[in-house]
Amino acid sequence: MSSDFQPPPKSLSILASVGGVVTAVIAIAGFNFWSKQISPTSVEKSEISTSQTASQPNKPVQNAPFTAQEAETIAQLDATSVVLPGEPIPPNQLTIAITPYVAPGAGSLTKEEIATARQAWSYFQRNWNDETGLVNSVDGFASVTMWDQAAAIAALVSARELNIVPAAEFDAKMTKMLKTLASLPLYKEELPNKVYNPKTLIPVNYGELEKREEIGWSAIDLGRMAIWLKIVGAKYPEMRSLSKDVWKHWQVKRLTNNGQMYGTSVIKGREQYNQEGRLGYENYAAYGLNLWGLDVNKALDYQSHTAFVNLYGQGIPYDRRDYKKSEANNYVLSEPYILDGIETGFQALPKAYADRILAAQESRYQATKQLTAVTEDNLDRPPYFVYSSLFVNGEAWATITDTRQQRNDLRFLSAKATVGWHVLYNTAYTRQLFDFVQTNLKSKDGWYNGFYESLRQPNKTLTANNNGVILESLLYKKVGQPLTVWAGVKRSSKLPK
Repeated sequence: MSSDFQPPPKSLSILASVGGVVTAVIAIAGFNFWSKQISPTSVEKSEISTSQTASQPNKPVQNAPFTAQEAETIAQLDATSVVLPGEPIPPNQLTIAITPYVAPGAGSLTKEEIATARQAWSYFQRNWNDETGLVNSVDGFASVTMWDQAAAIAALVSARELNIVPAAEFDAKMTKMLKTLASLPLYKEELPNKVYNPKTLIPVNYGELEKREEIGWSAIDLGRMAIWLKIVGAKYPEMRSLSKDVWKHWQVKRLTNNGQMYGTSVIKGREQYNQEGRLGYENYAAYGLNLWGLDVNKALDYQSHTAFVNLYGQGIPYDRRDYKKSEANNYVLSEPYILDGIETGFQALPKAYADRILAAQESRYQATKQLTAVTEDNLDRPPYFVYSSLFVNGEAWATITDTRQQRNDLRFLSAKATVGWHVLYNTAYTRQLFDFVQTNLKSKDGWYNGFYESLRQPNKTLTANNNGVILESLLYKKVGQPLTVWAGVKRSSKLPK
């Protein structure tokens, strides 16, 4: 264990904010795996160096890191891009569409995209544990969460449907995986522990992979897993009973209370039961639990706690329940909107929210000349995990840790966010993002997590979630439908109107 290891924070903010997405990262976070509104025209004359030039889109970036003056210029532009309150979305644009959204250009893959999928699958080939069927969350490190295992299910389904693995291999791997999930030792014999050793199936604490310790569960992790269990059961009838066995293995009543999602943590030996989720992940994960009949109507409500802030002229939604009000970080991130679009066709969150969030990132690029597609992910250096947010706790374009340490110097362009945005929107800007990833983030063992903006170098961490999101994004593009629709998952009759 590295001397840089930081124990899980004692604050309840993490559980309330994003739940299992956090747990997926704290488990490995301490290990050093590698040793006011502003218009784009007002800054057109800026001398800021670009992350990628139009004249050389396929040349790897090898620029020197930002100078102090460059970093300060970006920081000033970001700070002055903020206007509160922001422009809200008209009510008639907020209703969830009856027909799930399908992206323009969906329905086939280019040779380049097929190669991208194959490259992503190489991560799972390296990190599959044959004895259990579970997958390492981070390359070469025996730790897994249910969030990342759901990413592995998504990757395996995608590899099968993209003809990367044959049917027989898919059947064997999926059967092994589901049987393992249906027999996992559970936290208090109720629900999956936040972290497991994927080789031994021991419930563990963060970083202590040989010592059995039950530390609670995450409703958000299990919400994502719930979606993928439904997809597998609907698409592959021979797997239906196995996927149901996983759900039946859980004591799901404790996942919800009064229409909201709840998780647990163990602090100084005592269990704490806390509401989980903020706008974005809360709604996405709740959709998954709702597919299995759980009452999560308050968690599905995308308006009650929502306000708007203008960033570079785009009014983006954020959750009013910030750290000062609730001891929870209210990150605005790309990933929950991408997952909702790919998997449900924007049935958990309005597409209008996602439109604004992507538009703000493109507007930032137009103003700063820095390609922007931000979300949370692992890093290849301390502090090992950050939330690269559009807005969080009143700050715009802030990159922070779960304990609110400011690390804007480690803001990065996310590979998974880039591919996800591209398959969902297929615009000139998303093509530029996609081309940048192709040129700068490929490794022999999968796709690196991202590219540091100010350091101008790759974030060389390899993870199951990054590569899994890339694979399912490309499956979505091939089949031309949201993945729950493609698989034949029946929408819950209990969805709020």
